[in-house]
Amino acid sequence: MLDIMADPTAEEQVSKMSELCPECGQFHLLSENHLYNFQDEVDDELICHICLQPLVHPMDTPCGHTYCFRCLENFMQEHNFCPMDRKKLCFQHCRKSSLLVRNLLDKLIVLCPFHTLCQETMQRCQLEAHLQNRCLGFKKYRSELERRKNPHSKGKEEPVISVDTSAAKEPGLSNGGSSLVAESSMAAVVSLGTAEPGLVNPAFEEGEEDLPQRASLVAETSTIEIQREDPEEELGMRIVGGKDTPLGNIVVQEILRDSVVATDGRIAPGDHILEVNGVNISNVTHCQAVSLLRHPGSVLHLVILQEKGFSPRTVQQDSSPAVNREVIHVTLMKRDRSEPLGIKLIRKTDEPGIFILDLLDGGLAAKNGKLSQNDRVLSINGQDLRQGTPETAAQIIQASETRVNFVVLRQSGTQLVDTVDDGSTPSSSSSSNGESPVHHRRRPEQTYYRRKPSYQKELPQGYASQEKTVTIKKEPKESLGITIGGGRDNKNKLPVYVTSVQPIGCLFRDGRIKRGDVLLSINGIDLTHMNYYEAVPALKSNAASHVLVLKALEILVPEPTDSSSEIREQGFSWSPLWTMWLGLPSNLHCCQDIILRKTNSESWGFSIVGGFEESKGSQPFFIKTIVPGTPAFRDRRLKCGDEIVAVNGVPAIGMSNSELIPMLKEQRNKVILTVVSWPGSLV
Repeated sequence: MLDIMADPTAEEQVSKMSELCPECGQFHLLSENHLYNFQDEVDDELICHICLQPLVHPMDTPCGHTYCFRCLENFMQEHNFCPMDRKKLCFQHCRKSSLLVRNLLDKLIVLCPFHTLCQETMQRCQLEAHLQNRCLGFKKYRSELERRKNPHSKGKEEPVISVDTSAAKEPGLSNGGSSLVAESSMAAVVSLGTAEPGLVNPAFEEGEEDLPQRASLVAETSTIEIQREDPEEELGMRIVGGKDTPLGNIVVQEILRDSVVATDGRIAPGDHILEVNGVNISNVTHCQAVSLLRHPGSVLHLVILQEKGFSPRTVQQDSSPAVNREVIHVTLMKRDRSEPLGIKLIRKTDEPGIFILDLLDGGLAAKNGKLSQNDRVLSINGQDLRQGTPETAAQIIQASETRVNFVVLRQSGTQLVDTVDDGSTPSSSSSSNGESPVHHRRRPEQTYYRRKPSYQKELPQGYASQEKTVTIKKEPKESLGITIGGGRDNKNKLPVYVTSVQPIGCLFRDGRIKRGDVLLSINGIDLTHMNYYEAVPALKSNAASHVLVLKALEILVPEPTDSSSEIREQGFSWSPLWTMWLGLPSNLHCCQDIILRKTNSESWGFSIVGGFEESKGSQPFFIKTIVPGTPAFRDRRLKCGDEIVAVNGVPAIGMSNSELIPMLKEQRNKVILTVVSWPGSLV
């Protein structure tokens, strides 16, 4: 504890006070890190292994460890190896940690160091502004400092000011838990607010006119245990990202219906996977992440980061008694698609999401007995409904064949409050009777088109493609011996590609066509525009010829650098990895235009990474984050991992972040995004 009070040795005291840091409000040398009093225990993954304090200005080493910038800089002045694994290390090869990690750290909750006069808590990144503009304790400190520097100035003596520096040395400090505690299954709560100015994320940036309305972006980390009866069974989700891509982190792109993960219901598209069975995957390649997630096992432990949407800037301490919350999984089995569940769903005026208003007597849900009035529906069949609407839920239920998996949040001792009146707002409620009562406007069918020449780009660094023409003389009745996938009727509008080369047939004998090759033409017939059901008969009819001329494209992806990147395929139906499609030439891409609309007070609701950098050249822009409750989230067509090709018809190729973000921010109420979407890797 550093106490500043009247003292005979005034000069010494002024010297001490002058070194009190205006950014963190604590005493430390200029060459040392800032000190903070954290309200809650900080996760070990966010601790620097040199100073053993939460990371400040984190830096990543090539060998995968993270340290404070000043700690590592001071260490490297005397050593030339990593403090953790002692591998040879050069400070110039270290890089600033990802924006996600920096946001996690900056949004940790800290206590004001002037605790005797100020009991405020805030995010770490907000402490400096609090001290300079709002803190009564720091204001009195400055007045005392000024008075001691000018002892002859008039004015009454200020009271003693205490600055608590002892707690900063204890990262495990806890004062009873955060005021931002959310669902019971979550382990830690952080807030991801505005990103570094001009770096990324039109979703997070705000203008002065938005300040009263805009909120901080809240995210939560949680540990999830998934159990499989069959250790070899697919999890049933698609992932994108990896340190070898602009996305950096591993992000869930899609949850497959009726899969293990969908049945569990706790993982949603957009979640960041941080750990798999204790292994940190926040800094691994895409192939390494796929390999770890495909590893067989009856129990899988995942640490994920989930964004929950925007919450108010200032959070009042909740003085009400603690409410017990429980996440409950319920499966209802329909005899056929049209059978009603007998559930009435509503919205509330004061909370996002949808709630169960009533269970109809004799209905399937009432007979099951596990759902209750006022349960909040988190997901249905793996579809995230935390920011959903009743009509969306009704559509998911209607599309279900027999199994309907609910994940609901139940809190004991509460009553249904302030529901939106059905008569005044017809879209506020919906029934699961197999036919939604809401007559809302349907979105016109989405059109796709080949990527225009002005939108085309060079292949990413390390990728290449090789076109090959295979001429084969085949025996009568000899088959091609291949299976295919893709086709322009696929939801991602993929070209036709080879999924297997069977050990029979002329192509296996020839050996030049490989799994993953994109088929361009056969005997002069263009295959690149065909859907699956057009490509199959085209291949079969031309296979009857004695001479076969097949043109194909082989995509060459960067080779993995270690054996841990080997992909396990046993038990998995083969499909290309997401990273393979990044090497497909632009002239074979299919684009779609997505129109988003918003109010003046809203953000678009997505963040971007990529763009031109001096050190890496021109990289594509990718969607990294889609924020719940925003226009991009409600539209449901954008996905994490989508490439932004153009904005309002202006090509994004060759632009930097600092050029594209202002363009997005200038669009006040409407924006047209031209995107290309590739399916994530199946795990």
